[in-house]
Amino acid sequence: MKHQLAGCLVLLSLSGSGQAAEPAPLSLEGEQLNHLTQQDQRAREIIRRADRVRAPAQPFRYTLTLLEHKGGRDVSEDQQVLDISMRFYKPSEQVEKGDARALVRFVSPARDKGKALLSDLDKMWYYAPDLRRPIPISRQQRLRGQVSNGDVVAADFDYSYISQLVGEEACGESLCYRLALQRRWPHVTYPAINYWVEKQSGYPKRADFLSADGVVIKRSHYRDFQPVLGEMRPTTIVVEDALHKGNYTTMRYSDVRFESLPESVFQKEYLMRLNG
Repeated sequence: MKHQLAGCLVLLSLSGSGQAAEPAPLSLEGEQLNHLTQQDQRAREIIRRADRVRAPAQPFRYTLTLLEHKGGRDVSEDQQVLDISMRFYKPSEQVEKGDARALVRFVSPARDKGKALLSDLDKMWYYAPDLRRPIPISRQQRLRGQVSNGDVVAADFDYSYISQLVGEEACGESLCYRLALQRRWPHVTYPAINYWVEKQSGYPKRADFLSADGVVIKRSHYRDFQPVLGEMRPTTIVVEDALHKGNYTTMRYSDVRFESLPESVFQKEYLMRLNG
């Protein structure tokens, strides 16, 4: 039976206040993770719980469908389907060193077949059949509508952001924690995010993504929570263009399963073998 999910990637929150932490050398070593700057431990607990709602704590694979809407109208001819394998986990008692890699294979439309993205912590590459080799690209570059390259491979915000609990406030019919997140590393897609997490359940509800100067550029809503891989997870994320009313992108997650592909698949040289 196919499962669905949507919290795996993207979307959190932060206010523009506060100074970003000084970037440290990037790695997923246990000792480094234990010493990351984080003044607000309660905020970290909330973020970690929401991370596990959005994504499992072990390698998994899923199908992501992106549908763009302009002026409130579905642009079905621009629907895009991606096959994504995530290899993200932190150091634990079982493993000494973590991993943060993702492979994105383009399934449809037909003109995109054979294209692929590879993310490896702070680096990302793009490959298409008409290229001689993979080329480095930015996580901030748009993939479809309001969705960026970085949105489809993000898995862990505890590692990517410094969080602060701002307070509690109503979000729809629920009471939510409001948190402010500030990115730790320059490669992280969004400098700051305002994030709402439901107090009772720990589920992510909404995220406002801010530019470096504090302007909300897009807003995300987590919806359609369903049981997926032992957890209630959002199977739809609606990403609104905060600057152009009526423009938004729907991200739908399906066929989510645990799958641990070999490390050799998550190398940029492998991208050229996908059509072989």
